[in-house]
Amino acid sequence: MNFRLGWRNIWRNPRRTLVIMSAVIIGIWSMIFLGALMRGITDQMVRNGIATLTGHIQVHHKDYRNDPVIENSITEPEAVEATLNDILPPGSRWTPRVRVNAIASNARHSSGITLVGVEPRREDKISFVAQAITQGRFLKPVDKNGIVVGKALADKFETKLGRKLVLMSQDTKREIASRAFRIVGIFRAEMEATEKQFVFITMSAAQQMLELKKGISEISIILSDYQEVDQVTVALRTALSATDYEVQSWQELLPMVTAILKMYDGFIFLWFLVVFIAMGFGLVNTTLMAVFERIREFGLLKALGMKPWWIIKGVLIESFFLLILGMAIGNSLGFLSIFVLPSTGIDLSSLAEGMEFAGMSRVIFPIIESKDVITANLVVFVLGLLVSVYPAVKAARFTPVEAMAHT
Repeated sequence: MNFRLGWRNIWRNPRRTLVIMSAVIIGIWSMIFLGALMRGITDQMVRNGIATLTGHIQVHHKDYRNDPVIENSITEPEAVEATLNDILPPGSRWTPRVRVNAIASNARHSSGITLVGVEPRREDKISFVAQAITQGRFLKPVDKNGIVVGKALADKFETKLGRKLVLMSQDTKREIASRAFRIVGIFRAEMEATEKQFVFITMSAAQQMLELKKGISEISIILSDYQEVDQVTVALRTALSATDYEVQSWQELLPMVTAILKMYDGFIFLWFLVVFIAMGFGLVNTTLMAVFERIREFGLLKALGMKPWWIIKGVLIESFFLLILGMAIGNSLGFLSIFVLPSTGIDLSSLAEGMEFAGMSRVIFPIIESKDVITANLVVFVLGLLVSVYPAVKAARFTPVEAMAHT
């Protein structure tokens, strides 16, 4: 009976009911939709960071991260590779690389870049570059003079496939090593900065140019299950000598991304709270208005013997229906808004230059996380009922005399 009366009471003034329901609907919709956009941004940041030569775990010479020069290379990679074969879980993949700072130049332009020597067959399964080729092809193991560059760098240098590019860097003898390479492929990346920064040659060509012999700069590892990152990192640190090697997870290799992830978790909860406060004021005001319009009704009910708790329960049941209806419609609109977005995502190319400093992608794919949806609905429902207690108590405190005298 209480629920039947509560349902009928909220439709005694349909306009007021629709107004407060609209506030709840907009609040829930904004929480779910904007929360999914934020999760999509952070997910793309992590994916871009891991795919852009980071991987889940990296192994370096102990001094390489502080001073990434050619002298701080891993001179005996066989020992590290044997350890990886023993410790890495099934399905894991890894690849060695040579990575040094260099200068690229042609007849018209020159620029500082990062020279990356890769093993093409392994790199194909680890990073983004092999799948990102839009012109030409990726490197082959037999390419002694082939080079792959980014689209932005090619445009900056006014060059194209088949043209030569000269690379200069310091070798192990601290002398300037230079060599001409011919462009065999051009790649596109999520971030234009990546296209300008990295150029790829075969690892054998890099080792020969820099006189590294078998030396490498790093080993990048991709696990079949990313949730095992911390466990595998600890195991590798235990197996590899800390005096010779440094093992780091992607969270340590990408500190800015890690910091932004933590900030976004707090920001999402703060956004939920702000939306609720705005919605809560509307709910309280509307419920109070309904209470004051029904003062004589509440007074009559108390005169007939209704206990104050029953009046409080009746008002809360009305708020319950308003919240449930608003939440149901708001959730539906939130999910619908995300699902109707194009499969290509939300293109923010016009803002790319302002976003790339934090590793944000030019295209955002919204992601719905169950914890965000549950949190949003719990915040609205629980706090919505709590703020409705004040109007309910207000209604229960009217005495029959005060109510009957009210005009």
